[in-house]
Amino acid sequence: MAFSGSSLCTSFKVEILKGAHDFTASTGDTFKFAMYNNSATFTAATTAYTATNEVAASGTGTNPYAAGGGTLVSATPVADGTTAICDFADITFTAATITAYGALIYNTTPTSGSGLTNPTVCVLDFGGAKTSTAGDFTIVFPGATAAVAIIRIA
Repeated sequence: MAFSGSSLCTSFKVEILKGAHDFTASTGDTFKFAMYNNSATFTAATTAYTATNEVAASGTGTNPYAAGGGTLVSATPVADGTTAICDFADITFTAATITAYGALIYNTTPTSGSGLTNPTVCVLDFGGAKTSTAGDFTIVFPGATAAVAIIRIA
């Protein structure tokens, strides 16, 4: 398997200290969710989105999967105890035929002047093949709590 676990990207940790990412709902940056086949090799050292080994565009209807992935809807970050957390709304790719082993969340609009192009936030390992055949492919994000939020900084 090409994916070896889920993690926040190391470059992302540095970039948030430099103010390159804004997760504020509706006024913040645009974050995308791109999925990959089993030939992709991503780790915490991954620094930017790539189309290499991305799953093929697929689907019809209101939200087909397209190259570059789907746009995420962010919830403004909050604290849960002493942990900062960020959550996204679940996303469904309609009438899609997809087999994915993992994904990247990345920022398509980092802060102007940062010099960054499509920087990664995190690598997500699905733990095996996740498949849909001419059906909906839904990504369900975990709850917005310190224990399980998709992005949490303790």
